[in-house]
Amino acid sequence: MVGGRTPSVPSLDRTLSALELLAASRVGLTLAELSRRLDVPKSSTHCLMVTLERRGYLVRNPRTGRYLFGLKLFDLANMALGSARLRQQAAPFLRELAEQSHLVVHMGILEQGEIVVLERLTPPGPVQLAATWVGMRMGVHCTGMGKALMAYLPADEFDRLFRGHPLPRNNENTITSIRKLREQAAETRRLGYAFEDEEGEIGFRCIGAPIFDQEAKAVAAVSVAGTTSQITQDRRSGLAEIVKHTADCISRSLGFQQDPLLSLLATGA
Repeated sequence: MVGGRTPSVPSLDRTLSALELLAASRVGLTLAELSRRLDVPKSSTHCLMVTLERRGYLVRNPRTGRYLFGLKLFDLANMALGSARLRQQAAPFLRELAEQSHLVVHMGILEQGEIVVLERLTPPGPVQLAATWVGMRMGVHCTGMGKALMAYLPADEFDRLFRGHPLPRNNENTITSIRKLREQAAETRRLGYAFEDEEGEIGFRCIGAPIFDQEAKAVAAVSVAGTTSQITQDRRSGLAEIVKHTADCISRSLGFQQDPLLSLLATGA
């Protein structure tokens, strides 16, 4: 039993119960029906429904007054299913990358302007890397995965990602100029991988490459991370090749077929 002695949050418990009731209903439920089934006063039920409606999780049919699931819930479900499939498809390739590189391997996605770590693998032996974990959120502008993904964003999405808020500066190496990030994005597309050089933390480097789905959209990124003595300039190109190969294998397992334009960009043609 998880957290058996920890009390539940009553309002959250009621909210989840309401969602479960709506999930079991084919035509939705009215406020009165939800209030009765939840055994909660109509005023309290109304507050819950209005909150969920404002956040996009529910919609209310103005003619019947019935509440139904909104698109936000379907988006979350699709993201969860997609992440589960991605982790399953990527697992053998990520293990091979960790064994070949002898470095910490991460896989992550771009979510709400940040990189979210979906997977983390460590090679055998002592690991010299700052603490990272599955579920951790990282900056886009100062990580190998983030830089790999931002390079393949449409121009308007790239602008939205960085518009209106200053980029955190971790140290003197962190790139906070939008112009320089655009230059880095172009370099990433030309090389097929992103290189993060002590921009997140002094003494550490990272090499990341994008993962594409069957629609040729960059949906995730894979990276290797290590100290500057592990990822030297001499090792950079060799490590980059195996990271790109891993990303390509995962992409193909997701149904991606190489786009000729991406091939030209990767080769600098």
